[in-house]
Amino acid sequence: MPGTLLGMNTARHASERLMSWPSLTPARAHCGAAVGLGTATQEIVHFHSEHEADVHLTRAMVAKLRPALLGSSAVRLRAGSGWITVRLDMGSDIDLLATLVSAALQASGAPDVAPDGCTRTRPVPGDR
Repeated sequence: MPGTLLGMNTARHASERLMSWPSLTPARAHCGAAVGLGTATQEIVHFHSEHEADVHLTRAMVAKLRPALLGSSAVRLRAGSGWITVRLDMGSDIDLLATLVSAALQASGAPDVAPDGCTRTRPVPGDR
């Protein structure tokens, strides 16, 4: 069944996994999502539903990873944004999210020139 893993929703499973990382601390997301994680200076990931997470990679990291990101059906990009959405339907999507959060942590040392809000604030028609 999509969205479930071991009897719980995939977003909960992913957030519990990421909460064990020493470099991430729980915090309410700026966009209002109930569960968010970040560093002392930057929000890195938050969860909008039982099936989706937004990750802040920075625009530069999105540009660098764009070919690989476009190859994943679990990833949705927004034009001009440093945030991406990951659809969490199975365990491999959680692994992908963990990899992207790791990349986001590496990118967090080089902040975006003009930080942007999460994917919920600026949907662009036709962009996936």
